[in-house]
Amino acid sequence: MSYVSRTLGTGETIEYEVEFHWLWTFSAYFFLVLFGGTGIIGSFLLYTEEQTQNAIEVIMSVGVVGLAVGLIIFLYMMIKKWTTERVLTNLRFIQKKGWIIRKTEEIRIDRMEEVNLNQSILGRIFDYGDVCISGMGVGHIFLKMIDDPLGYQKKLNDLKATFAIASP
Repeated sequence: MSYVSRTLGTGETIEYEVEFHWLWTFSAYFFLVLFGGTGIIGSFLLYTEEQTQNAIEVIMSVGVVGLAVGLIIFLYMMIKKWTTERVLTNLRFIQKKGWIIRKTEEIRIDRMEEVNLNQSILGRIFDYGDVCISGMGVGHIFLKMIDDPLGYQKKLNDLKATFAIASP
């Protein structure tokens, strides 16, 4: 939480940390094993002693390409996870994406108009979903494949109610 901790205001506290669901990490490893393993195993299965040097190079190239594709997908998904911070404080929601290029999205809780939740059947079974926050003067902030979206939505509604009571 390096970015978030540096931008917290006086009296501002972290109420909820929004995490990626474990299926995000599982999917990254799945693609690494699927493409990488298929490429390597396929290379060994296609290899025979009688093949020409050109055929061996083609077979090994297929294995390397499969491994490279799996590694690229894995790194893309994991870097996205490692470089994303999403936090709900007592005053605002903060989302920071990126490592070299930083993109932040922030919205004050009292400026939020809608919080929409999308959950598939698998999302309901495994307790993950996508949340879209919209507010006054702000576009939409999308949170993909978050863990416990109902818990997040409940915490956000509790904080919104606190602001509604405090305002005249």
